[in-house]
Amino acid sequence: FELEIEVENLGAHLNAYTSREQTVYYAKSFSQDVAKCSGILSDLLSGSKLAPDAVERERDVILREMEEVESQLEEVIFDRLHEAAFRGTPLARTILGPKEVIQSITADTIREYVSTHYTADRMVIAAAGGVTHEQICELADKHFGQFPSKPASPPFTWEPSIFTGAEVRVHDDAMAGGAHLAIAFEGLSWNDPDVYALQMLGSLLGSYDAKIARGAGVHSSSKLVHDLARDDLASAVMPFCTCYTDTGLFGVYAVASEKNNLDELSLVLLEEMVRLCFTVSDEDVMRAGTQLKANLCASLDGTSAVAEDIG
Repeated sequence: FELEIEVENLGAHLNAYTSREQTVYYAKSFSQDVAKCSGILSDLLSGSKLAPDAVERERDVILREMEEVESQLEEVIFDRLHEAAFRGTPLARTILGPKEVIQSITADTIREYVSTHYTADRMVIAAAGGVTHEQICELADKHFGQFPSKPASPPFTWEPSIFTGAEVRVHDDAMAGGAHLAIAFEGLSWNDPDVYALQMLGSLLGSYDAKIARGAGVHSSSKLVHDLARDDLASAVMPFCTCYTDTGLFGVYAVASEKNNLDELSLVLLEEMVRLCFTVSDEDVMRAGTQLKANLCASLDGTSAVAEDIG
């Protein structure tokens, strides 16, 4: 409670999120309060009291979040996709984890995890906005220098996430609207030099939302979007290129139209992917490259996105 009041008095914003490969704690504040926020983040990581009642409240929050995620079909599809693509390896696990694990966590469990995993060799500090590199280095040394340089013993055994591939179908007659579908192939890691070429392939495929397009999809320069809109096969389609440390996923996520013709929808998606392996014009490549550059620039519109990109 005291921490919340201190952050509010600064007019700052403090939050955190977890992805499949990292946990991020971040603060947004005025430039003159960056030092205070750095101290707050340090205290949050190293000096949290972890009162039992606070742990119970957060447990309830996470369980409610789990229920919300399970009601969002796009989130469910991508969880099932990772489970099928990386079966039996770390990336197959969901971000929130099994319900029984959440219910078993105690304050001591969290303290042990922090002392084991929150070490300097596993941390990255990034900032963007009204601060200099030198200021951040000084603040990092001042507020995070007390963290151990390495864990006393290896915190875990590295397990590679191996792409195996599989098919998962979930049939639910009670679900309204068209079915949700994801088709994916093994992609690339963040450090692969071909990652931008793969992202350009996503631009070549094109994205589509019937609610926004309002019939304009048939005029799209993307053959995939044109064909789906013309035949009313999908209400939405979105290519994705998800990168991880040692692997990735590339594919297309689609929501079928009310016709729910999944066989035809799958055929059109796969045929277009195969066509792009052999027939791409210079004009298409230039268009895709321009769109990708525009999207990358738009995604970095703000200090939060820039700091995340740096990190």
